[in-house]
Amino acid sequence: MKPLDPRLLQQVSAARWYVALTVGLGVVAAGLIVAQALLIAALLAPVVLGAGLAEAASWYFAGLALVVAGRAGVAWAQERYALRAAARTIAELRHAVVEAWASRGPRVGVPAAVGGTTADGGLGAPASGTGHGASPEAEVATLATRGLDALEPYLVRYVPQLVLTALLTPALVVVVLGLDWVTAVILFVTLPLVPMFMVLVGRLTAGASERRLATVERLGTQVLDLVAGLPTLRAFGRSFGPGERVRALGDASRRATMGTLRIAFLSSMVLELLTTLSVAIVAVGVGLRLVEGAMELQPAIAVLVLAPEVYLPLRRVGAEFHASVDGVAAASRALALIRPAGSVRPEGAAAAASDLGVAGPGAAGLGAAGGELVLDGISVRAAGRGVVAPAGLSARIPLGSGAAGAGRIVALRGPSGSGKSTAVLVVLGLLAPDAGRVGLLAPGGALRDLAGLSADELEAWWAGLTWVPQRPSLAPGRLRDVVLDGASHVTDPALAEAARLTGLDAVVGALPNGWDTRVGLGGVGLSVGQRQRVALTSALLDDAAARPLVILDEPTAHLDARGEQAVLNTVRAWRDAGRTVLVVAHRASLLGLADQVIDVRSAADPEAS
Repeated sequence: MKPLDPRLLQQVSAARWYVALTVGLGVVAAGLIVAQALLIAALLAPVVLGAGLAEAASWYFAGLALVVAGRAGVAWAQERYALRAAARTIAELRHAVVEAWASRGPRVGVPAAVGGTTADGGLGAPASGTGHGASPEAEVATLATRGLDALEPYLVRYVPQLVLTALLTPALVVVVLGLDWVTAVILFVTLPLVPMFMVLVGRLTAGASERRLATVERLGTQVLDLVAGLPTLRAFGRSFGPGERVRALGDASRRATMGTLRIAFLSSMVLELLTTLSVAIVAVGVGLRLVEGAMELQPAIAVLVLAPEVYLPLRRVGAEFHASVDGVAAASRALALIRPAGSVRPEGAAAAASDLGVAGPGAAGLGAAGGELVLDGISVRAAGRGVVAPAGLSARIPLGSGAAGAGRIVALRGPSGSGKSTAVLVVLGLLAPDAGRVGLLAPGGALRDLAGLSADELEAWWAGLTWVPQRPSLAPGRLRDVVLDGASHVTDPALAEAARLTGLDAVVGALPNGWDTRVGLGGVGLSVGQRQRVALTSALLDDAAARPLVILDEPTAHLDARGEQAVLNTVRAWRDAGRTVLVVAHRASLLGLADQVIDVRSAADPEAS
């Protein structure tokens, strides 16, 4: 990232007005420093020469007091508004990062500056805590929280000094040139040495900071994944192994931090020594010419007062650079994520994808009961694998009518990596295919291409379906409220029957307060299988006529035999209610229920190098 990246100014409005304010304060500070030096020289020169105070001394003292008060006011304003701007800038960046991440879609690759991708080129589920990789979701969470917090020193201390260096230093050199050309020549020769050393040291420090931030991200994501997968690890007797990995990452973070601090202290010493010697050269030159009578006392005093001020912004930039490199690295990664490459659905498609149902109840949706879903040659390139998965997928899937007994179970079958889950994302409208199209055919209507739908029409499509992903997310709250999701027409007997079919009744019986138990953040944590039963129960209570399509992505992947049976019971209930169930299936039990099986295949990508 550049010292002041233009992308930051383009993306964050708070950063723009803050830089403009800093420039204005820098101009005021330059004028006050020059005035201070000239007033001090005017007061001291007559006293040193033995002529006593000048006649206008009282005015000089008053002017000097005003200048000192003005410099204090500028410093106060800079600190005050810097803290405000830093908080607003970080908040805007966090919002933009979350929004950009949500709009990328579940199968769009992550920028290299942010993180990696899973084997299928998508954003896979978090690891169990035993691996060395980190899920992109966890990396982005670390970046948006702890990573961007490090941006505050950059905005509060580094940017003001950078602006002062660009404005104050040239202005003071021009003033010195008017007072003493010899001193100006010395400044012209010595000033370039400071940024030259700063560039050399900065490159080394920036690399160390990048490595430290990557280490901290790995540590944070490994801990998150370990906590999420701890029940599974304990079940298989592997809960102690990942602890060694976390300790190793902690040691690596400590070593990287200490290495960065060592570089910071050594480089600061070099810069301080260089600027101190430069000021000493100016002072010695001025003193020798005063002794020889080649220079008057008043301009000499002014030059001696101004010389340290010329180097001061550069010294502070060098000192504050090391406190800002972490924030600069985090901002670089955030800006790389905010401007992603790729074609995905906007309007928060991925955010909707994490809910129990993709859209809330309401509109009947474009996929009206009795319509048809048409897949015509769907192909999606899997990034980093050199394959197309799925490749040329075509099928016609009738949508349920909502009439009892008129439902249908459609299974997507294929080997791992063939693109079944990717095909589901295309059907949902969360991912645009590289070839082919998804068509929606209403009864007696024309075929509508899903890729051509507006945002409102896409919302209507979501309103007509229910999606239960592999790892459902639960909103915090009472279990009853989470399952009902605002539905007021569901009676207690209907809720109890749905819970019995999905096996949620056993989970409710084990909770301390039953249906009134708080789950999610601030409440009782549920396993993946338990969350899936909650999602299935919520989906089972949907209106069959309003939502004729149910989509399941490998619903039995994380379940035991009892959980699998609960899924089978739920799928049968959906079919009996007249709904179409599109399910990604591996197990023979689900395939045996299917009325229609669609084979999904992958193929080599002809454009892969």
